[in-house]
Amino acid sequence: MRPSFDALLLALLLIARVRIDTLADAAVLPLRFQDVARQPWLGRLFSAEVMQAFGARYADPLALLLIALSFAALALYLIVDGLRARLPATLTTRLKWRLLIIIVLLTVAAPTFKLILLRQGSGPASYSHDGGVIQTEATIQFFLAGQNPYQADYTKTPMAEWGFDEYRTALYHYPYLPWTFVFSTPWYLLSQAVLGWYDQRFVYLALFLLMLALIPGLARRAGPGDQTAAGSPALALTALLALNPIMANDVIFGQNDSFVLFWLLLALWLWRRAVTRQARPRHELALLTLSAVCFGLACASKPTAWFLAPFYALLLLQPGATGRGAGWRDQLRVLSSRLLPAVLAFAILVLPYAVWDFNALLDDVWRWSNGTAAQAYQIWGWGASNFVLALGLVRNRFAYWPFWIPQLLLAAPALVWLLRRQWLDNSLAGAAWRYGLFLFLFLFVSRFLNENYLGFVLAFWALGYFGADDVNDTDCTQPRRALQ
Repeated sequence: MRPSFDALLLALLLIARVRIDTLADAAVLPLRFQDVARQPWLGRLFSAEVMQAFGARYADPLALLLIALSFAALALYLIVDGLRARLPATLTTRLKWRLLIIIVLLTVAAPTFKLILLRQGSGPASYSHDGGVIQTEATIQFFLAGQNPYQADYTKTPMAEWGFDEYRTALYHYPYLPWTFVFSTPWYLLSQAVLGWYDQRFVYLALFLLMLALIPGLARRAGPGDQTAAGSPALALTALLALNPIMANDVIFGQNDSFVLFWLLLALWLWRRAVTRQARPRHELALLTLSAVCFGLACASKPTAWFLAPFYALLLLQPGATGRGAGWRDQLRVLSSRLLPAVLAFAILVLPYAVWDFNALLDDVWRWSNGTAAQAYQIWGWGASNFVLALGLVRNRFAYWPFWIPQLLLAAPALVWLLRRQWLDNSLAGAAWRYGLFLFLFLFVSRFLNENYLGFVLAFWALGYFGADDVNDTDCTQPRRALQ
């Protein structure tokens, strides 16, 4: 019997994850071996003799043991997959889920906690991402002190110790929207009360793991008995989002794309619960309302969520949500009422800062990224902006160039075409795929296409491939039974 697709995919993802992590550790964490040895909790795991046996040039012992354990779990997964014709289908699925969970804990959760602990021993500007962790923690402190984070500069925070001097323009701008620090503030206070310190990755990792619990409810149905070479779409989708080669690394270092991804997927999960037979009729409106609120919260976190809005709006016009045969006026009325909670959630969070100082909000969230702020973000990343540099169209990375022109020429027609396709095939999988494509096209010709954006886009392309194709194509009870 051939191996199932989810087994092959898991093997590929794990190998890629391990290779990327070891390269990243060697490139940006040169002192990790010594810091593990002197960290009060981690240092107790290994004697001096053991540390010496491993040596300081390759990787720290904890990282290598986590890698070895994750490959042991992969070996068991492949064995279970090879025996699936002889094992009961429910037992095969249950064992696969548990082994996948173990691999995620070993390769994402444990390394995240390791860096959190190493940061506590090495200083707040170490072992973390600048904006997603260091700056957001400073923003929480400004918020608690009653200061406007969009008026403040971060030159007297640990942000000033991170990165290269010429690229520290973020010291004068907080480019994220308020829900990121508003949601994190209670957890900051709780952590300070219990531990005496806080790391923003507590929030990112918790939401990342909760997000993975939602994924099976968004996947299309598996084949009969899960015995075909196609394998389990729910397992494959969960593996892709959990071991995404870029986004999993972002969780470990603390970039905030997983934060936005959680609220978007929660919105889509609640929407599916409402428009399928899984919800009682009297609960449908409540679920759709909660879905819209979550979407509004995502939009109040980071502008990348805004690009899902037209596709999400079309999903709200699903026959299961509005009733078959409804006229366009009725559809528009229902759509407006269904989107209202999203608009209100966004407005409650963003409007106070817009009223407080609209120019500061606009400067941080928009002008900084498009190159028109006094201290603008540089032309950067893996996109077409490199051609602007290569052709000598600007004097340096910080100069302004009108990227809005290629964005308009490429993304606007693409949006019209993608919305027409979504209208003809108004499914969750289609919305996820087309949103990912639209966002990719827009970012490709933008001022910067950072690698974390590609990890975010990949998550929606994966959902577009393995997600449910229609409102009746999900069995949310299967994963729950598999994990029992």
